[in-house]
Amino acid sequence: MTTIIPFGPQHPVFPEPISLKLEIDNDVVVGALPSLGYVHRGLEKFIDTKDYIQTMYICERICGICSGIHGITYSRAIEKLFNIEVPERAQYLRVINSELCRIHSHLLWLGLFADGFGFESLFYECWKYREGILDVLEKFTGSRVIHSMSKVGGASRDLNDEQIDHIQKALDTLEPQVKNIEKVFVNNYTVKKRCVGLGVMSKQLAYEAGTAGPTLRGSGNAIDIRDTPDYDIYRDLGFKTAVGKDGDCYSRTKVRIDEIFESIKLVRNALSKLPNGEISVPVKGSPTGEAIMRAEQPRGEVVYYVKGNGTKNLERLKVRTPTFANIPSLLLMLPGVKLADVPIIVLTIDPCVSCTER
Repeated sequence: MTTIIPFGPQHPVFPEPISLKLEIDNDVVVGALPSLGYVHRGLEKFIDTKDYIQTMYICERICGICSGIHGITYSRAIEKLFNIEVPERAQYLRVINSELCRIHSHLLWLGLFADGFGFESLFYECWKYREGILDVLEKFTGSRVIHSMSKVGGASRDLNDEQIDHIQKALDTLEPQVKNIEKVFVNNYTVKKRCVGLGVMSKQLAYEAGTAGPTLRGSGNAIDIRDTPDYDIYRDLGFKTAVGKDGDCYSRTKVRIDEIFESIKLVRNALSKLPNGEISVPVKGSPTGEAIMRAEQPRGEVVYYVKGNGTKNLERLKVRTPTFANIPSLLLMLPGVKLADVPIIVLTIDPCVSCTER
């Protein structure tokens, strides 16, 4: 005989209201059903009242952690409607902002993951290192959370020599710190005991389920939007996709740690190759037509669809976030695991409920 128990919406490990109805037999999960909508805000409808410039600031507020990349992706979608070529310096500034966001997001996740299996001191250590990146973002953009660095036509903020030096020093400090905590996440007996072989998803299943980001790459799929023709600048910076092989919680953890080091490398290369020139171009008129733009957020591929009708207000805005894509794979991973392991598996898709419930 099975029992239905609620997991969430309030849970000591998760800062956001994710809710699952778990069907368990003794202490083994045999089924799971998500329950969404606790913080739905209707932002895609809200854009009816704002013009296409103001909408960029709404998109940034879909999520605090991913805010910078939300703004950049929306800006690129509108630029596609206008057929605008953004200055090269602005493209580099966007890469720097995006990768700094990825670093602080992954450090945040590592802290929550450590908290998930009871390593409180490691949780504080990860978040202490994240503070250094938030300080960098504040010096770069003026804010630790909502950056508003991007705008339609380019970038709204530039970097001076003092800021570049500050970022480089912060990365020099961060790299050995991440190597220090990597030893625990990769080699610690307790971590490996809780993660290896848990929540396994095969390469084929992860692909067929439409999984995104580190959850997809942890199963051996070398798919990253940064490694596509839309992102030639990443290839110029020597980008390499971080890929796992085992498809379990341990593999997904290693992918995110590898991505932190890759992001550090990308920011350093972008700073060293930062070209001179303007950071934006003027934009005139109102958007017309349809456009789709994809980007790689810390949690995976985000898709923006915009439709303009020749007025200052968009006719349609639709956002497909990575957590929305990863929830089906979560439901495939949970059956057969013990109830105590559910928080660990849920954490390894790095759920962002704010993004999902726009």
